[in-house]
Amino acid sequence: MELTKMILPLASSFGITFAFMPLFIEYFIQKKYGQEIRDEGPKWHNVKAGTPTMGGFVFVSAAILTAIWVAIWLGELTPTMFILLFVFFLYGTLGFLDDFIKIFKKRNLGLTSLQKLIGQIIGGVVFYIVFLMDHQANVLNFFTFEIPLSYFYGLFIIFWLVGFSNAVNLTDGIDGLVAGLGTISFLTYAIIAFYQKQYDILIVCISVVGGLIGFFPYNHKPAKIFMGDVGSLALGGLLAAVSILLHQEWTLLLVGLIYVIETASVMLQVTSFKLTGKRIFKMSPIHHHFEMSGWTEWKIDIVFWLVALICSVITLFVVL
Repeated sequence: MELTKMILPLASSFGITFAFMPLFIEYFIQKKYGQEIRDEGPKWHNVKAGTPTMGGFVFVSAAILTAIWVAIWLGELTPTMFILLFVFFLYGTLGFLDDFIKIFKKRNLGLTSLQKLIGQIIGGVVFYIVFLMDHQANVLNFFTFEIPLSYFYGLFIIFWLVGFSNAVNLTDGIDGLVAGLGTISFLTYAIIAFYQKQYDILIVCISVVGGLIGFFPYNHKPAKIFMGDVGSLALGGLLAAVSILLHQEWTLLLVGLIYVIETASVMLQVTSFKLTGKRIFKMSPIHHHFEMSGWTEWKIDIVFWLVALICSVITLFVVL
């Protein structure tokens, strides 16, 4: 496949997102639907209360629609494409319901943790069933070592999808951060997919990149809209699914190092406080620690993006 053909999904997803986002923002402003700020968050984030959210609905929809029409045009509408879009849609739907409840009931909590977990697990089970039906092997690529896991690989898939969907969700705490990180992550996997000639995965990744680029002008500081759980849960679940279908599972620990660090900071903070009564960080996830240390949101964004970019370059150097 000619790489120039990938300009279409990039342009399509970007165009849809960039064009419809102002309408989406205006609707939320008119209806006075806005983000509820967590009480335990940084106090200076209170100025963001009322900012429209659920912007992920637009770029997720744009990416799905684009991936489908481009796949039909190029003859790449495969089982792999369907299962990727299923994960993207399901995890996005869970996030949508979570955001919807928060907004219309005007509270910080949407779906319960158990409700989201059940939905995420169901997504992982369906993914694994289709994975087997597509004659994929139960083999884990662990830092280039092939480890046959038999049906335990199904448990790994569920862990991977649930873990990274929540990891990206935790990372989405300051303006523009996940939009930039997601662009880098999916672009990295698009390159790997191209070299593996897995064009169906390539189309999905490029469609997501286009949507995120179209979303960023409205999400960078000061954000006119947040992506919400509908965006972050969908992106995290899809990232995990892509790494699995490219048989490059281990790379997500490097490509997604920021997501891993953000999650680890929360786990360490909670564990330390429960065991010793002391906190390791000023606040977790760790991007809030840097905020409370005097870093601006732009500085955090740029440093975290650079780390992600370096990790992605190293990944490509090793894999390709």
